[in-house]
Amino acid sequence: MDYTPQIRELMRLRQIKTFRELRDRTGISEKQLLKLRKGELQQLKLETLTQFATKLDLSLAELLALFELIPSLQKEYDRLKAQLSEQRETLLQEFQQSSLQTLEPWLLQWSAAAYAAQQNPQAPAVKLLPLVRPIEQLLQNWGIEQSAIVGSEIPYDPQQQQLMGGMAEAGDLVRVRYAGYRQGERLLYRAKVSPV
Repeated sequence: MDYTPQIRELMRLRQIKTFRELRDRTGISEKQLLKLRKGELQQLKLETLTQFATKLDLSLAELLALFELIPSLQKEYDRLKAQLSEQRETLLQEFQQSSLQTLEPWLLQWSAAAYAAQQNPQAPAVKLLPLVRPIEQLLQNWGIEQSAIVGSEIPYDPQQQQLMGGMAEAGDLVRVRYAGYRQGERLLYRAKVSPV
């Protein structure tokens, strides 16, 4: 696009007669002026644009407005900001998923081990329970919570629980042997249960 008419109008308002006089006054080169006339501001250093604007008693924003760049720059900024936000969310989800896969064996066994330790306060294992609170806090921060508590008796739901042995119909009372986990509405692991 040719921005020569806008630059000529700027020159007229500043009583600058020639492009040579414009270059002398602003301290920019012929090549830089040519890029300005073509609207190729992205190929110029910010320092050059600031110098050009300052020598003509303009703010950088006024210079960019002359080239109609502020709306397009704002639009590009908003697009990049949204893209970065989406990427951040995607990376966070990927990190959580990868971490959960690593923690899966521990996660599936821990609730049962903690329950067993709580049932026997004299056992040395009970002293380990406070050491795991940071991991439990991390899972809570990620929105991961137990869908069933070990030792509790609940109605059997084959969609939410996995029967470990025996027979049970939907709605029959079962005992939770291993906790299930969910993240928001998403079921991560079904609780493992046995008939009462």
